[in-house]
This record gives sequence, structure tokens and C-alpha cells, in this order.
Amino acid sequence: MADANALKDQGNKAFAAKDWDKAIDLFTQAIAIDPKNHVLYSNRSASYAGKKVWTSALKDAEQCIEVNPQWSKGYARKGAALHGARKYDEAIEAYNAGLKIEDSPALRKGLQEVMDAQASEARGADANPFGNLFSDPNTLGKLASNPRTSKYMADPSFVQKIRLAQQSPGLTGNLFEDPRMIEAMGVLMGVDLSATTRPEGSGNESPQPSSPPPPEPQPSPSTSKPAPPPTEDVEMEEVGGDDAKAKKEAEDLKKSGTEAYKKREFDEAINAYQKAWDTWPKDITFLTNLAAAHFEKGEYDKAIEVCQKAVDEGREIRADYKLVAKAYGRIGSAYQKKGDLTNAIKSFEKSLTEHRTPDVLNKLRDAEKIKVEADRQAYIDPAKSAVAREEGNEQFKAGDFVAAVKSYTESVKRDPADARGYNNRAAAYTKLAALPEALKDVNKAIEVDPNFVKAYIRKVNILLVMKEHTKALETIQEATAHDTDGKNAKEIQQLEYKIQMDLYKERGEETQEQTLERAMRDPEVAGIMSDPVMQQILQQAQSNPAALQDHMKNPIVRGKIQKLINAGIIRTR
Repeated sequence: MADANALKDQGNKAFAAKDWDKAIDLFTQAIAIDPKNHVLYSNRSASYAGKKVWTSALKDAEQCIEVNPQWSKGYARKGAALHGARKYDEAIEAYNAGLKIEDSPALRKGLQEVMDAQASEARGADANPFGNLFSDPNTLGKLASNPRTSKYMADPSFVQKIRLAQQSPGLTGNLFEDPRMIEAMGVLMGVDLSATTRPEGSGNESPQPSSPPPPEPQPSPSTSKPAPPPTEDVEMEEVGGDDAKAKKEAEDLKKSGTEAYKKREFDEAINAYQKAWDTWPKDITFLTNLAAAHFEKGEYDKAIEVCQKAVDEGREIRADYKLVAKAYGRIGSAYQKKGDLTNAIKSFEKSLTEHRTPDVLNKLRDAEKIKVEADRQAYIDPAKSAVAREEGNEQFKAGDFVAAVKSYTESVKRDPADARGYNNRAAAYTKLAALPEALKDVNKAIEVDPNFVKAYIRKVNILLVMKEHTKALETIQEATAHDTDGKNAKEIQQLEYKIQMDLYKERGEETQEQTLERAMRDPEVAGIMSDPVMQQILQQAQSNPAALQDHMKNPIVRGKIQKLINAGIIRTR
């Protein structure tokens, strides 16, 4: 049945994308493989309902009921199809039949909708019985305060639709082509109106009210603190006679296994869970609990084997998809413990396809992050980085700057701790006039190697092209400080002279007020000028210039004073 399940998963994705025809085709293919799977008929019925092909939706709902008469969702599908066809009495009968099997909120909601529609039609009102929901003057406030709809209130078109519904209730039927309006109506009614139009196993179903399951067991350190129980209560079919006795015996074994698990007596737990499954092989929680015990013992391959068996057996006995999802989740955790992140990610994704939970979603994201970093580390090879950098140099000399960027990028990936790759790529970006990217690269080169003087020099040239003369002056001063052997002294002096000349041309005619106005556009300068300590130092310097030299002995103050000098606020002779 693996192919049928794969087709079902693809059909669910198509359904979620509202590609009704594709979903119908995929579910039809799955039915051809597994014609006794009631869920497939239910999902295809929902797809036909999405297209408003009520006759076909009804036919599939009835087939779903025929295959599994004790599954209440089939009656919800039938009621929805009959409601769509405006056969209200028959729809009410279908919902009531389902409620006799299970007191489901979805069935009760569907029944109420049909009764409201029937009453509205009897009054000669519009076929949509929900227009008056929006007549409450506090409607917008209710929608804005509810987390399900608050995000839509930022869209003026959505707010306009709500106001139109308030002004003209009879027109609301057309508005419900927007699925957000259906959700808004659900909020105003206090229910989730999308419950009966979602396929099983799509990962988007509303959870039924139930006790929250105990947390999934995680590897615990060797301490005296007991491990959390791996059990999950599941509603099981009613049985009698010898089957009832076997079921009771299996549940007792499961209970003893859980007690042993809590005490970290995993061998005893494994023995009990295995016996429970052998006694009553119709509840795959025995297998997932067994896998959890193996997991805690560090027997990850065995945990994977048992969970895969739980998945296969679960398919055969039509187990709750949430239990299948849990089995896949444990497979993913075991693979991650083994360091096999590729299979861990695949298993977590399969779990989310069956049933979406925050816990598994977080595990998937963590595994993906770890894999990205592991792949990055595995890719590092300084020798190959040098080869790629040389290729980039040849391409740069030939004027093929696009190819050079590509080669330098490969060099950086192969050895991100070598500043030369970033610096060379910055040169290629500069030739392509991609100055922001070039500036980002030289800053990264300086971060990797703060004593790489060539990176400072390249940054100065980029800043000059960008007309950022004050920042260029600060950078050339940094280059001077790091050029301890004087190898780049001549080039640094030439650049500093050019910067000073450009600054003279730029500021030569400025008044003191204009200089201050320009400089204060720099957030860092504005911060220095608003600092009470710096204000006091500057006031003191006006009356006693020699005092400024004393303050310059403090490296922090010296850096701020130099910033103001470079900005032209403090002028030197």
C-alpha cells in the first residue's frame, strides 16, 4: 500500500493548494490501488465539494460510509454534499446518523449550518444564513482581537469586505469565495468552519478535544530522575470474548512496561511492550513505546526497525495517522542520534505529512540547521580554495569579472577563514559597480584578519568612489595603525593626501553651522555630540585647548575626538 499512501500525500498537497482536479486524479489513482481505504473516498469527496460537484461528492461520501460505517467523518462528508445540493432534510439525517456514532464538534457544527440554511430559506431569505453575523457593530473589534483573524485586518481589501457584509448582509455569499471570510465567520460563531473540508492526513486538521498526550521521551542522562513515560492513550475498537481478554492482558503489560520505563529499567520495559504487541497486535503504541525504550538504551538501529514496523502495521490496521506520525518522528530522532541527518530530515518530513506538530517541526528545523553547518564544514578545503582563488585571479586579469566573482565565491566557501578570498571578490564587485557588495566583502575580510592592510586600502578606494570621505579618512587611519612594518606606507600616504584634498574641496566653503548640520547626519557623530561627558570636554577645550590633550590620553575619548575631527566639527591647524 506504499504507493497508495504516497498518492494520498500528493493528493493532500494538491487539495491544500486548492488544485481540485489534480487532487481528484491523485485520490482516484490511490483508490485503484487500495479500494478498501475509506479515507481516500473521504478525501476525494472533499475535493469534489471544493469544486461544488455535489453529486460526485455525495457518491464518494456514501462509498466511504459503505467501506467503514463506523467512521463518523464519512457522515460529515455526506451531510456537506447534501447541504451543497440544498437537500436539507437528507443532510440533517446524515449528520444525525454520524452523531449517533460520535459526538463530534464538526458534525454538530455541520448540522447547525444545515438547520440555519433551511430556516433561512423557509423565511424566503438569502440562501446564505450567515450575513447577519456581521451586523454586530463590534464585528471589526472582535476580528482584530482574535489571533486567527487579526493578521487579516492590515489588508484594506479584507476590511472593506467586512464592511460590505455589515451594510448588505444579502450579498455576503459572494464574499465567501475569499477563504479569509470563512475564517472570520468562524471566529464570530466561535467555531472552526474549515473542519469538514480538510482531507485526513493533510497535516491541517483541527485537533479533537482530548487529554494532551505525555511528552515524547528524550534521551536522558544517567541520573536518578525517572524518564518520562512514552505512552499515549488511544481509543481502540470494542471487542468481546477472547479478544477482550487479550486486549486487557496487553494493556496490563503495557502499563507494567511504562512503570519499568519510568524507573529507567529499559530491558524490563522492552520485554513488557514486546509481549503486549504479541498478545494484541492491533495497537501500534505498543511498538512505538518499545522503540522508545530501545532509543533510551542507545539502540538506535533497533528503535528505527521497530518504528518502521509500527508504520507498516499501522497502515494495515488503519491506525490513527497521529500514531503513524509519532513513529516517523521517533525514526527521525534515532537517525539524528546516529548522525544520519539526511534520513533524519526525511523521517521528520514524513511525520509532518501525517500529522503536523510543533515538536516535530522544531526537530526538523534543528536537524536542517545542523546539516547545513555540517555540509559547510565538510566542504572546507584550503587547497581547493587556493586553486579557485588563482582561477579567479586569471579571470580578473582577463576582464571576466562575473566569472571571477564565481571563482572567488568558491574560494570563500572552501576556506572562509582566508581573508584573501573576500578581498579579491570585493575587487571584482568593484569592477562590476556592485559597491555595497564590495564593501560588505572588505568588511568581512577585515573581520577575518584585522591586520590585513590590503583590505583597509581596498575599503578606502571603495568609500572614495561612494563619496564617503569621512569614513574613508577613518579607514586610512586604521590602515596606518595596522601597517606596523611600513610596507604599505607610501600607498597609504598617497590615499590620505587624496582624501584630504577631496575633503578640502567638499568643505572648503562650509560655514561652521553647515559643517555641524552635515556631520550630525552621521548617527555616530550625533551620539557623541549628545553625550554629556563629551559636551563637558568640548566646552572645557574651548576655554583651555591644552586640556583637550589630557583627555586624548583616554583611548575611548581619543577615538571620539578623532571622529569629530574627521567630521570637521573640531578643526585643527
